Amino acid sequence: MRQSLAMTPLINARAAKAPTARRNRATGLLYQSFGVALALLLWQLLTSSRAISPEFGSAFAPLNAFRALGRFVVDGSFVRHAAPSLARFGIGLLIALAVGIPVGIVVGYSRRMHQITNTVFQFIRMTSPLAWMPLAIILFGVGNKPIYVLIAVAAVWPIVINTAHGVRSVNPVWIKVVRMLGGGKADVLRRAIIPAILPDILTGLRISVGVSWIVLVPAEMLGVSSGLGYYILDTRDRFDYAELMAVILVVGFLGFVSDGLIQLAQRGFAWRMKEQETEGW
Repeated sequence: MRQSLAMTPLINARAAKAPTARRNRATGLLYQSFGVALALLLWQLLTSSRAISPEFGSAFAPLNAFRALGRFVVDGSFVRHAAPSLARFGIGLLIALAVGIPVGIVVGYSRRMHQITNTVFQFIRMTSPLAWMPLAIILFGVGNKPIYVLIAVAAVWPIVINTAHGVRSVNPVWIKVVRMLGGGKADVLRRAIIPAILPDILTGLRISVGVSWIVLVPAEMLGVSSGLGYYILDTRDRFDYAELMAVILVVGFLGFVSDGLIQLAQRGFAWRMKEQETEGW
């Protein structure tokens, strides 16, 4: 009985906050819709202005772009070109994860390794991934392999840096507890470090996803006959500017969806949610 009475204020507080949370979500959705509408309006105004000739302006206009997008989806071009792009994106990102997480753990755990690698890593990180494009083609030939390499080179650094930061931020008490219970280095890694750094890995992965899409499109403009980057060049060569805008919209949409999936994973694995995420609990 006492426990029920003690829980009553907590239940009432949650019930009182529920309408506020729903109202906040509705308000957020309204603002997001307003932002999209404003962007479409600015797009229409730009293509209708004197800054762009009427011939090209109408081709780039939103209405024509969305019509071309409908044709792009209906005639099967979307699947034909989006599928290989997604495959290249996924493989390159997996390579970056397979390399970046172990390297980040080692660099974050060992101060000496951090000192040895820091200068070299910073130098390579500051080099544009697209600068490696000719070298990637020379070493791996024309086709998918150089694209995988370029995406991996671009995506690996946010993962390495965030993973290392996460390892350095692990509470030392957790490591001591594992060691006091008889755990070795493998146990420390498995039971203390990896669970603690998951949020940091996901943060690095989210940055890597954005960088990967930026690199993928120009990488697909060389040496392949499929993919969204290839198709952008194809529409330019055919002077089909409405379809070019449609493909750009597809690239943005796929990038937006992949970023949203990472955000969902962050909410699931984060040790501490942000205040705006917990508001209304």
